[in-house]
Amino acid sequence: MTARAVVFDLGGVLTESPMVAFAAYEAEAGLPEGLIRRLNSTDPDTNAWARYERNELDAAGFVDAFEAEALAAGHRLDASRVLAALAGDLRPAMVAAVRRLRAAGLPLALLSNNVAPMERTGRLGELLALFDVVVESSVEGVRKPEPEIYRRALDRLSAAVGRPVAPHDCAYLDDLGINLKPARAMGMHTVKVVDPAAALAELSELTGVPLDPS
Repeated sequence: MTARAVVFDLGGVLTESPMVAFAAYEAEAGLPEGLIRRLNSTDPDTNAWARYERNELDAAGFVDAFEAEALAAGHRLDASRVLAALAGDLRPAMVAAVRRLRAAGLPLALLSNNVAPMERTGRLGELLALFDVVVESSVEGVRKPEPEIYRRALDRLSAAVGRPVAPHDCAYLDDLGINLKPARAMGMHTVKVVDPAAALAELSELTGVPLDPS
């Protein structure tokens, strides 16, 4: 067993990736494939998306700023449709893995870039209750890949379980390489979630907890 604690991303890990919904909207609206992803990765620390996830913009401010960025790139889009694409369905196999890890006694944290504090009700609320700590960019005012938010997640997890949780104690799962790099640099064991089944197999090896989704 290499990892004695696990930190999960939400979108694209525990829920379906919004990239699928982005692509569907682009096709429907006749926009270039990958436009939304490209806008999100242009000036990634200061663009509309980054400012929204740090709670520096409200929803209306984001819509105006994101549409202006798209227009500057030569395209008109409806940013409210982009926001609507963020609500992905839960992945049952990943949720089951969280439950198994919790039953095995591993400290668990959820570390998410988001645009508003998450509701603690319904199916999402039930999921959040499985974690010892939940760290959200919209609450913290910092976002991945800023190293500070990873440090906060580890500090909160240490406080929650009453013992130090060091980076090398943790496995960290995310679907974006840019968010995995700071965690890896800190010493975490990183798992890129492209195929959920493959990611769970890798996480099982790291934790020693059987996580076969079958």
